[in-house]
Amino acid sequence: MNHLAVQLLSLLAFGALALAMERHQEDFFERPLSPTTTRWLRLTGWLALVLALLAAILGQGWALGLVSYSGHTSLAAGLVFATLLVWQRRKTRR
Repeated sequence: MNHLAVQLLSLLAFGALALAMERHQEDFFERPLSPTTTRWLRLTGWLALVLALLAAILGQGWALGLVSYSGHTSLAAGLVFATLLVWQRRKTRR
């Protein structure tokens, strides 16, 4: 259960951080979001990363928790990156 929580929080974090970028906002929403919304997305992303780190450390201890956190964040970043690539390629085909 701990791994699932860390992975979901990491996915949420990197998704929010990606959507906080103007380039991705234009890709998904076809316009930039308001500065307030962008700040909230950044805050949500960083907060989710901190919560994922806490969940990993509390569930597995410092040593294994940090290693687990690193793996989960790497996987989540890769999944978000792949999703952005697929989205962009499908959009350019239309």
